Amino acid sequence: MTQSPARPLPAPKERRRLREAASLTRAQLASRVGVTSETLRGWETGRSTPRGRKGEKYVKLLHSLGDETEMSSPQERAADSDDDPEPAPTTASAQRSARARRTTAATDRKRLAAKDRGRGPVTVADRSRTPVPHGHRVILTERPRMATPRRPDDAVAALTPDQAFDALYAFCAPALVRQTYLLTGRRELARESVERAFQIAWQRWPEVARDRDPAGWVRAVAYECALSPWHRLRPRYRHPEPPPSDAFDRALLDTLLQLPPSCRRTLVLYDGVGLGLPETAAETEASTRAAVNRLAHAREALAERLPELADPETLHWRLVELASTDRLRAAKPPVVRQRGERRARFWTRAAIAFTVALIGTTALTVHTAPTRYEPPVPAGETVQGVPPPVAPGPLSESERELRAKLRKEEQKGPDRLLPQPR
Repeated sequence: MTQSPARPLPAPKERRRLREAASLTRAQLASRVGVTSETLRGWETGRSTPRGRKGEKYVKLLHSLGDETEMSSPQERAADSDDDPEPAPTTASAQRSARARRTTAATDRKRLAAKDRGRGPVTVADRSRTPVPHGHRVILTERPRMATPRRPDDAVAALTPDQAFDALYAFCAPALVRQTYLLTGRRELARESVERAFQIAWQRWPEVARDRDPAGWVRAVAYECALSPWHRLRPRYRHPEPPPSDAFDRALLDTLLQLPPSCRRTLVLYDGVGLGLPETAAETEASTRAAVNRLAHAREALAERLPELADPETLHWRLVELASTDRLRAAKPPVVRQRGERRARFWTRAAIAFTVALIGTTALTVHTAPTRYEPPVPAGETVQGVPPPVAPGPLSESERELRAKLRKEEQKGPDRLLPQPR
């Protein structure tokens, strides 16, 4: 059996033309190939060349889009020509042929539209209506966003900071809550971590607004907040939350929570969000080799306990279904901004109060401190030249005689014994 020769790769401009002719956005085509929208942008602009299995898949997909476009173009032209006023066919066979062409054209248009919808991000029931950032595989969303026209630069620059923050929050928060739920297994902690990440982003909004990937910046902060080891000291998080109702979802969540935090985070980023290995390694602050080892370890642990998850694609959609079992709603953008501002004001006032208290304590200490030096009382000195006390020794002969005389002449009564000369 001979292998068919590989089809040539179209030129960069032709790649983009084929995608636009099929009415596909860059994010939709990237989700089909399994790469990010930035990678697809590089392929379409010619900065990089598709390689590997994903490159072959991309080439096949481009040629299939070209074949579909060539097949549909004559049919559409025939359908358009049928709409123009023309003399009616005179024979029955010509009338049947015209009706068949119109029916075939309408059927092909419906089939192509349905195929385009099917090739977009796969929808899952009961998802949040807010889409995920472009360039990521769909995770935990109800339906993909329709292609929106790109706004001019002056319209983007006309956005106020509040409007830009609200747009970023509405765009990323629902998916981030579901991702952090996979990391922690706690619904309230997931919502709190995402809200805290956006509060930090609002405090540093000039830095976040200039970042090349604001969604990735917020996602990294949310993951750090969710995986903080200090949560175990909080009383409200010492008791587990109710697990999912499905037995398979419970087993999958338990297996995820038993993984080390670094492996769990790598698995969610690669198999859940759909980032590439370089992006995953950069976000987890590790080398690509370390990210590969962590991902392999996580997949082996999951496959050992749940063999049906050995396929990465199956694992991806099971993660989507697990995080979408509960409706994890995020707070409104104005509420998050107001809470962040109140938190910032509280800690600013606390820092000011602590500084004032420190200054007052220092001033009181300076005011009450002695103004002159008072030498301390010296310790007692040892007196020299005093003989040590002598313990009584044996009596001499004369002392014994004196003692015997005193005992012999001892009198009773108040009279005192007077010494007599010898």
